[in-house]
Amino acid sequence: MSEHSTDILIAGGGPAGLIAAAAFGAEGYRVTCVDPAPPVTDETASGADMRTSALLQPSVRLLERAGIWDSLAPHGAALSTMRILDAGKGCARERPHPLMHDFKAEDISDQPFGWNFPNWAIRREALARIERLPNVRFLPGRAVEGVVARDDTALARLDDGTRLSAQLVVGADGRNSPLREGLGIRTRRISYGQKALAFAVTHPSPHENISTEIHASGGPFTLVPLPDRAGSPSSAVVWMEKGPEAERLAALPLPDFEAALNARAFEALGPLRVATRIAVWPIISQIALGFTGPRVALMAEAAHVVPPIGAQGLNMSLADLACLIELANRNRAELGNPAMLTAYQRRRWPEVAARIAAVDALNRTSMAGTPPVQIFRAGLLDMIHRIPTLRKGLMRVGLGAGV
Repeated sequence: MSEHSTDILIAGGGPAGLIAAAAFGAEGYRVTCVDPAPPVTDETASGADMRTSALLQPSVRLLERAGIWDSLAPHGAALSTMRILDAGKGCARERPHPLMHDFKAEDISDQPFGWNFPNWAIRREALARIERLPNVRFLPGRAVEGVVARDDTALARLDDGTRLSAQLVVGADGRNSPLREGLGIRTRRISYGQKALAFAVTHPSPHENISTEIHASGGPFTLVPLPDRAGSPSSAVVWMEKGPEAERLAALPLPDFEAALNARAFEALGPLRVATRIAVWPIISQIALGFTGPRVALMAEAAHVVPPIGAQGLNMSLADLACLIELANRNRAELGNPAMLTAYQRRRWPEVAARIAAVDALNRTSMAGTPPVQIFRAGLLDMIHRIPTLRKGLMRVGLGAGV
């Protein structure tokens, strides 16, 4: 049985876990990151994550500090405008086209809101950075089976018999986090009966760095810019529908699926053509009732899950990481002590809970099929867009998800 010592043990090798390993490593900590499965870093590979993540400005600054950004940047597309189309029947009985409102990054910054990347590319570049850091080890194919906290360290047991001592254990092991379960931390979960279809498309019209979110009923349909694919403009699609409808759509022959796709997209970018396989996953909101345990901090989906609206998911996860790095650097001599973990809980839990509540409300109004709710939704959007101080304020709040 082998034994090792590290400053920080990270459970989870998804985008958040790998970025955390690189970021802590760049700060000079000895880091070990483990994950039960090897990372999939090619979209053509079986099991590749077909989702994308829009990394907002604060998250980009964190990636720059971690030494990931320069190699990742060429694989993304800038998000300069957030366009919202409301196609609800209740608010457009007399109109042949959806109501449209643009929210422009130039109103609040000289930079785009952020940049959109395939999740598999984020994992690939984070892993490449880890491999260049001599103080960071990534151990794929291994999982944390248990953690026992001591006064000044945590003793972790891996499933291959390896024992690790760490001052701080970071749980980034997903929405069904075994580490969280082992600590006995309960969650509050909301199931919407929705599923999302995620895939990439090509289209004849350039996206012009505009992210387009279309609201009708069943959930939002979003086209998010990607770099050109084989010389053609390309976007990522996140299409949220009631669960049975999402499964029906995913099972359609490709020509029928593309017909439904283009009807839902309201010809926003011309005829869309599916360019990758289609992934389907369930939509929930979830928050752990506590983000810490003895010598343990939960982050990313181990701590919180939100529907893919407003680019909050990975940016909230990287906000967790930014907070942990700040607190760790203040407590280097006593890394992972109760004071550090109490500060993390107090700073992150209320912020995360408020954002989950806001995204939950947005999702419910987008799901609504009744005319009164659709009329309210359209009126609220129009008011926000027409009042500059309100519009700019809400854009700054959304952008601050990664602070």
